Amino acid sequence: MSQIPHILLCDDDPIVHESLRLYIENEHYTHSDAYDGAESLKKVEEDKPDLILLDVMMPEMSGLDVCREVRKTHSTPIIILTAKGEEIDRVLGLELGADDYIVKPFSPREVVARIKAVLRRTADSAESLSILRFEGLEINMDNYTVKSKGENIAFTPKEVEILYLLASHPGQVMGRDQILGLIWGNDYNGDPRTVDTHIKRIRQKISFPGAPWSIQTVYSVGYKFEVGG
Repeated sequence: MSQIPHILLCDDDPIVHESLRLYIENEHYTHSDAYDGAESLKKVEEDKPDLILLDVMMPEMSGLDVCREVRKTHSTPIIILTAKGEEIDRVLGLELGADDYIVKPFSPREVVARIKAVLRRTADSAESLSILRFEGLEINMDNYTVKSKGENIAFTPKEVEILYLLASHPGQVMGRDQILGLIWGNDYNGDPRTVDTHIKRIRQKISFPGAPWSIQTVYSVGYKFEVGG
């Protein structure tokens, strides 16, 4: 999250924008506005907001459809704005990945309070996710350290990043090209087999008999971090 949170307000009613703008600015948040679903998606990509206020009923594309599309590629916190009585929409919005919902008509103060609460939860979650712990293994991305059975292990930054990437998605297979793109960048022109070399070194450094986790090779595809393997 940026130092000064940026809020994207998506609602087709100009009155809603006007009523919330002053309160958002009073919290020293920056903000931008979208008045239909298509514009909302565009602003998500352009503005990279820290939180999205998203009305359910909008022209071009509904808020629920916007939420569905955003969740395909972004974990940005979303608060759904829904009219009184639209319980099905509220439930569906939460199932699609919204973090909270507010029923209209609402108090701008209530909206700001909800924004603060969601941003606080998001910040706490991000902080906790920077350290991954498994039995006999700790990966700390705050200081790029790895501990195996309580002992610090000498890791290169790339080795830490690869291990964290795999361990933060347990059970998910990641291809060599995917790992290269996420760790080295999409413009990397080196040998994809460099991933194999790094994985081999990582295994040698942290594996121990009876470990309840492992980095498994998926033949002709890539690797996955398996808990219980």
